[in-house]
Amino acid sequence: MLKGAAVTAATAALGIGSTYPAAAADASVTATSLDGTTSITMSLTGGSLQWSARRNGATVVASSAMGLRLSDGTTLGTDAVLTNYQHWHVDTTWNPLYGRNATVSDAYQEMRWSLRDNRTSINFGVQIRAYATGVAFRYVLLDPGTATIAGELTTFVFPDGTLVYSARDEDDYNPVAPGSIPSTGTSSTDTGPLTDLPLTATYSSGLIACVCESARTNYPRTMLSSVSGQPNTLAAYLMRHTARGSGPVQTTSAVTTPFATSWRAVVIGSTHAELVDNAELVLNLAPAGALADTSWIKPGKVFRCNLTTADGLAGVDFAAARGLQYIEYDSGWYGPEHTSTDATQPIPAIDMPKVISYAAGKGIGVFLYVNPMAMSSSDSLFALYRSWGVAGVKLGFINDGTQAMTNQIIAWARTAATHKLLIDMHDDVRPFGYERTYPNWISMEGVRGNEHFPTATHNVTLPFARNIGGPMDYTICYGQSRDRTTNVHQMAMAAVYYQPLNFLYWYSTPSQYSTPSNWPGLPWFDAIPTVWDQSRTLAGSIGEYIAVARRSGTTWYLAAMTNETARTLSIPLSFLGSGTYTATIYADGTPGSSPYQTPVAVSTRTVTSSTTLRVAMAPAGGQAVVLSHG
Repeated sequence: MLKGAAVTAATAALGIGSTYPAAAADASVTATSLDGTTSITMSLTGGSLQWSARRNGATVVASSAMGLRLSDGTTLGTDAVLTNYQHWHVDTTWNPLYGRNATVSDAYQEMRWSLRDNRTSINFGVQIRAYATGVAFRYVLLDPGTATIAGELTTFVFPDGTLVYSARDEDDYNPVAPGSIPSTGTSSTDTGPLTDLPLTATYSSGLIACVCESARTNYPRTMLSSVSGQPNTLAAYLMRHTARGSGPVQTTSAVTTPFATSWRAVVIGSTHAELVDNAELVLNLAPAGALADTSWIKPGKVFRCNLTTADGLAGVDFAAARGLQYIEYDSGWYGPEHTSTDATQPIPAIDMPKVISYAAGKGIGVFLYVNPMAMSSSDSLFALYRSWGVAGVKLGFINDGTQAMTNQIIAWARTAATHKLLIDMHDDVRPFGYERTYPNWISMEGVRGNEHFPTATHNVTLPFARNIGGPMDYTICYGQSRDRTTNVHQMAMAAVYYQPLNFLYWYSTPSQYSTPSNWPGLPWFDAIPTVWDQSRTLAGSIGEYIAVARRSGTTWYLAAMTNETARTLSIPLSFLGSGTYTATIYADGTPGSSPYQTPVAVSTRTVTSSTTLRVAMAPAGGQAVVLSHG
């Protein structure tokens, strides 16, 4: 990875190999995005490393600590001298197999320092990058051999007035001051004032930022912790336990060196809407695709079936009729999930060959759920599933955190790719950009899911928080009486959220929709894709509302969601091309006695790029619009 980066650097070098005076203990360098808006500064003062970040002159992160702590007590970054300096810029684009946009800009300035620890003579480095979309940095242990990492010295010092949206283990988001993260954990988990990534911060200046990680390989997952006596500071915390306390404890991480840590990324938006559009920074930091053949990887929409043959066959018919690409048998298809250790035999109620064969004949793929306790050998199990004709695997209870679990997750994705299986990892697994490296790792959960019927406020927090880090499996619950939102709010999720594997109609059966005229939102779900040629966030404020437009081919899908407050947005359609478009509008009708009972009102009108659309939403409501050209 470093060799590849060095090759790229050599082709666009502004100056490589500059050497500082011997034993330089004071220095400062700033990387600035190519558009001049965003910068990250790294400084060495009296041997101590620090960093800071700014956007358009405003502070995003004030002067904060950098460094690594080794298992023998060595702290790299507290008594260091600078030995070498490199800098360059890259300005290119790349085309993901699928994503929010068909083309991704990868443009940044990078600075690299090589340093030597005065006490141990260990050589290490820091790399910083500035993009128009945010900043990032990581550490590199340079000496060949081995090392054992015990933690980081990394901190994030925020300006006064900052609020952070804290959540742990798929809890609701709680906006608090950085120094007020609630203390959580048990005797078998990491304990303290800890919060998971991605972590979003809002600023009194109007800025918004989201701390993420990318390219996490052979390294623990990072949480952030409040720091006693430092009310504006969060410190990086390397997890020692799996997220919910299952699995062995790892207090340190042994690595072969040279070794690069995860990137610490800060995605930045001058507005809340801009933050959502800048999420591809996480992908830009991840390793490029590792698969030679990706022709078999197909994003799409999924329907979960009840656990019988008849329900599977009915699910296939429903998927084919409604424009879905997959069905899924969830937990229980091979027996009780938490006691069954054999995921090679379906329960008697399911004739799996019959269902898979019938699905193949209709062009529908089949996903199977597996708890890892039933997966003693992923290679043999995935090979078996492939021989059955299975398209993908949904793994449950993936509670990552330790170095070993990071490596296990990547190994599962790699093994699944070997057998041409898509993979969706559920429960408390967090994104780190590897859907770029292994695009068959098509989705993950790591969020308080929609199956819990959360508040509308939670739903309009996610686009600015968890979804910034990567794809999100959020199980849309259209037509469920337990919803705390309107049906149009549920519909809008299909365009607002980035979820390339999109489970629709969660908790539903095909018979519920046997009279389509009773469900006016069905054509929206029939038509909408899950991946996009172009995406634009049009308006938004975390926890309040959002409006997003996404294009597939010549058709745009515009969707908006609000919290429990009714609101009307004025949305200019200037993103449209020339000519006229037919707008099919799915809007909230007159609010009922509960949000769920608010009807769906469908209308059409002709619009152009000069039209400003009035987007009215009921409490906990939304709007969904198909904009068809011609």
